[in-house]
Amino acid sequence: MEQDKNNKKPKFSMSWIYMLVLFGLMGMYFLGGDAVGGSASRKVSYDEFKTYVNKGYASKIVINKDESTLKMYVNPQNIRDVFKQGAKNTGKSPFVTTEFGSVDKVETFVEAEKKAGKFKGELNYENKRGNDLFNILLSFGPILLFIFLWLYFMRRMGGGGSGGAGGVFNVGKSKAKMYEKGTDINVTFKDVAGQAGAKQEVQEIVDFLKNPKKYTDLGGKIPKGALLVGPPGTGKTLLAKAVAGEAGVPFFSMSGSDFVEMFVGVGASRVRDLFRQAKEKSPCIIFIDEIDAVGRARSKNPAMGGNDERENTLNALLTEMDGFGTNSGVIILAATNRADMLDSALLRAGRFDRQINVDLPDLNERKEIFKVHLKPVKIDASVDVDMLARQTPGFSGADIANVCNEAALIAARHNKSHVGRQDFLDAVDRIIGGLEKKTKVMTEGERRTIALHEAGHATISWFLEHANPLVKVSIVPRGRALGAAWYMPEERQITTKEEMLDEMCATLGGRAAEEMFVGHISTGAMNDLERVTKSAYGMIAYAGMSDRLPNICYYNNNEYNFQKPYSETTAKIMDDEVLKMINEQYQRAKNLLNEHKEGHNRLAELLLEREVIFAEDVEKIFGKRPWISRSEEIMESQGANKADDEAQASIEDKNQPAEDSDVKDENGGKAEVSTGDEKV
Repeated sequence: MEQDKNNKKPKFSMSWIYMLVLFGLMGMYFLGGDAVGGSASRKVSYDEFKTYVNKGYASKIVINKDESTLKMYVNPQNIRDVFKQGAKNTGKSPFVTTEFGSVDKVETFVEAEKKAGKFKGELNYENKRGNDLFNILLSFGPILLFIFLWLYFMRRMGGGGSGGAGGVFNVGKSKAKMYEKGTDINVTFKDVAGQAGAKQEVQEIVDFLKNPKKYTDLGGKIPKGALLVGPPGTGKTLLAKAVAGEAGVPFFSMSGSDFVEMFVGVGASRVRDLFRQAKEKSPCIIFIDEIDAVGRARSKNPAMGGNDERENTLNALLTEMDGFGTNSGVIILAATNRADMLDSALLRAGRFDRQINVDLPDLNERKEIFKVHLKPVKIDASVDVDMLARQTPGFSGADIANVCNEAALIAARHNKSHVGRQDFLDAVDRIIGGLEKKTKVMTEGERRTIALHEAGHATISWFLEHANPLVKVSIVPRGRALGAAWYMPEERQITTKEEMLDEMCATLGGRAAEEMFVGHISTGAMNDLERVTKSAYGMIAYAGMSDRLPNICYYNNNEYNFQKPYSETTAKIMDDEVLKMINEQYQRAKNLLNEHKEGHNRLAELLLEREVIFAEDVEKIFGKRPWISRSEEIMESQGANKADDEAQASIEDKNQPAEDSDVKDENGGKAEVSTGDEKV
């Protein structure tokens, strides 16, 4: 308790002394030496002054020649006659002040009054003390104010930069935050779902620190560094937190941007200070997040805008990681999603011995991530984790966390006690397509054009072997889109030319439907055309899928090369091939629509009526899809296995009604989605 009381005492500050000196000088100037004792004063005319002296009220007269003023001190017995109040209120030495025109006339008058016996006091003179002080303040005040402001801002800069002590001289100190064992980092490898390979790599690093003898006895060396590489949101920083929580050694964490400063040489100084602290705490781990901020490739041509300060910081980092000095027991972890921009000297073995790829999660990893993020969410029996994982291809761990949170918000918005399956589907739609805008004003002609456009996508994709399976089609505006078709993309490791052409044809189905059944084309297909054009140029320029330019890749990863890696003649051939490929797929889409125009029109009318239709509705119009995708086979096999298992369990448990309802939920998963029409 006594220690707490002592901590509450105000800390000494030099600002107190500055303020006391300032107030003291102001008091001396405004009050003067005579007013310090608290005596009263009054300004009178020169005639009144002469009257008071003639009546014998004056005890002393003080003349200030520079200011042409004088003070007449009043006898104690005459204070009431002059000030109309007693000595208790005026003080012991009250005086009156007046101005005069000539010192000689005042002296003559005082001499005459002395001879007449009216004035028996002294006549004194004083210097210009008040104005001298004012001139001193006027001369040195700006300098003192500048010094005070400079000290103040330097203390603020020093405090914001590295903890305060030392002021501006600490600007070169490291900003890394150190976490000791048992601190507030409670993340472990159990909290990291999926990423089995990446977890195994970083777990070995933790094992190196905990049991180094196991590896050194066999002649091995502890890796000096590991670089976590992957798209945003895949869990690179989360893995680093897990390492900090599991390692049990000091953990220094900072961002690559913390090295960057406006002052020259500060970045390199912070790098040196960071490694100095790490060596003192060895064994330990240094984690640099977003290392591309400081580790970007150095320019081969300094005249083209190379940043000397950033390059000096990178040179210091390279030297500290693997130079003449030793860093035994210090392991560097770094994370970036732009590994292609890093300097080659930073990536070599001896600095970063390992590059750990943290990729987007696959189907099984997404299931594990959903299970982690669903723990704090109150869900009901309708939620199927397998279905959610299939509905979110290409989602990162951060995206999946956002889906779970958005589903909980949607359920709370509808005053539900639990989060249901439809809430998760709405959350996925909300994240992919944006917020529904049912209030957007559209004419009946525009709605019909959009319905025909989206029905064109659905019809073409239904009859193409390699097109992604359709989930639902909507003409409700979302975000910037006036309509959308949802698919369930297959997770392919490689993509064939036939698959890419089928996807291109399905994407062009909307524009083809507009031209055939509306009679004119619109800007509604702009996004489709952009995707198709990028895909076609990628197939021809990078993947070598052209008849006239086969087996050639013109991809160039040199960011400092401002020339195309192909000639103008080749560029013309590329343009011709892209135009030919897109026109062929566009004609193919028109042929398919012409073949199935009756079903397409029925689909468009159903869209105008319901605004949202599902794959089951398309199946009722066109019949069963002639092509079964790999994902659909997996879905059907999983559904059949679950149905068999649950049916067997129901027979053994003799609880047929309850188990039948569960089987219906699992087998009828797709049909249950169609209840989404009710919310529309």
